[in-house]
Amino acid sequence: MILKNLIIGSGPAGYTAAIYAARANLSPVLLTGIQPGGQLTTTNEVENFPGYPEGVTGTRLMEDLRLQAERYEAEVVLDAVSRVDFNTGGNYHSVWTENGGKYDAQTVIIATGSAAKYLGLPSEQSFVNRGVSGCAVCDGFFYRGKKVGVVGGGDTACEDAIYLSNICPEVNLFVRRDELRASSIMQTRVMQIEKIRIFWNTEIQEVLGDTDVSGVLVRNNSSAAESKIELEGLFIAIGHTPATELFKEQVDCDDQGYIITVPNSTRTSVQGVFACGDVVDRVYRQAITAAGTGCMAALDSERYIAKVTV
Repeated sequence: MILKNLIIGSGPAGYTAAIYAARANLSPVLLTGIQPGGQLTTTNEVENFPGYPEGVTGTRLMEDLRLQAERYEAEVVLDAVSRVDFNTGGNYHSVWTENGGKYDAQTVIIATGSAAKYLGLPSEQSFVNRGVSGCAVCDGFFYRGKKVGVVGGGDTACEDAIYLSNICPEVNLFVRRDELRASSIMQTRVMQIEKIRIFWNTEIQEVLGDTDVSGVLVRNNSSAAESKIELEGLFIAIGHTPATELFKEQVDCDDQGYIITVPNSTRTSVQGVFACGDVVDRVYRQAITAAGTGCMAALDSERYIAKVTV
């Protein structure tokens, strides 16, 4: 049996695609991956997703999206993809799963997301959602009025530092080299903000605290001197890794691994294969923008099927 629509991934993009595809009578099957609900299930509070005036936990939000998709009879399967073939030579694409399943579908929507890169410190991981975050725009609101730190030297780190300087009295920017990698305009903006204090040649050695973050132990790469910096929030801005390893030989990706889509669409380099959410988004990486592109992918899939079956 060849499905009309198969969705790989279960974050905001995947579930939104399932809702729209189901309402379009595409009878979608959604493969959740190893982390049903995606990254958002590791977020304690989500306060910027429309429709939740009191905020909502990431787990609850993803559960609501799943229930809405299933209400329209989307089939949600707890399984992860192990292999794909988007070049079968027929009018369908094949996907194999870790539990031994095989799916053939006219259209495939890739919504596998991306993951923030962390420093890899044991103390850092123990404080995720308790003072350590990989998204200043998502979590910065919870640290308004507090001293915070940002790790990184690129555009994202500078953007995070600038954003946080609008709500925090002090922002410590930890840069492991003696210069920023950010664009000239971003560097200029950072340098002009008095609230932002830059620590050059500095790396985090340990995140300090009891139940929540209270500071960091840093090391200067030039002098080897160590010191403690008091802060209540630490934002890691050293990049993201898109979950595209399975697809790199199948669809066109950029030099960072993000899937390339045709402008103003979710179409990939392969007919009938679409991509949405953080797997294509190097800029915004928000739940609501991911959901929006999930809608687009479902609509693109519906139009593709209508065109090829005429």
